[in-house]
Amino acid sequence: MTTASRDLEVSLAQRWGTVAGMDEVGRGALAGPVAVGVAVIGIDAPPVPEGLTDSKALTARRREALVEPVRSWTLASSVGYASPQEIDQWGIIAALRLAGRRALADVASDGLVPGGVLLDGSHNWLSAPDDLFGLVDGPEDPFGRELPVHMQVKADASCAVVAAASVLAKVARDHLMQEIDDPGYGWASNKGYGSAAHTRAIAELGVSDQHRRSWKMPTQATK
Repeated sequence: MTTASRDLEVSLAQRWGTVAGMDEVGRGALAGPVAVGVAVIGIDAPPVPEGLTDSKALTARRREALVEPVRSWTLASSVGYASPQEIDQWGIIAALRLAGRRALADVASDGLVPGGVLLDGSHNWLSAPDDLFGLVDGPEDPFGRELPVHMQVKADASCAVVAAASVLAKVARDHLMQEIDDPGYGWASNKGYGSAAHTRAIAELGVSDQHRRSWKMPTQATK
């Protein structure tokens, strides 16, 4: 397996000083929060931990084994969440933004504000549209500032700092889903995604407070 490169982020760090890689986990799940990981490196970042790549390409055991090397490799890291209720209230894009900005706020609380963000994909969901956080009925911005954002398709596989964020977010969210009280939905195994067993359980048990009730479910029953 090819280890992700740090070339792009080091190039960006020459302009920004420090770069925050960012990736989301749980966007397509039926239940549980959406998680956004952030990992920060500088221009003098040490060699990338061996085997670091997109979390989806790694086994659970390998992801777990990479957590401490990733934390040691980065200047700072965090994982932010938006709850199922926040997803229902604001929509998934605003929830992703909220989770990402919570992660950035956590990093900033330790005294490190990244110079910019390297974001996986082609859509910038992190930067606030005009007046989004100024609206009376909008979510409060926990970060309170805007950073330059560089978009890179498949950055979670090719850019080490984004792969690091991906691994941290995946491991943290998986642990959370294993710890949530589960009356029979199988969250420890499906992590809230729409597996056949999960959808059957929804049909039998109805939806719970951990489900995204604004999303189409196999049944309209509520629990």
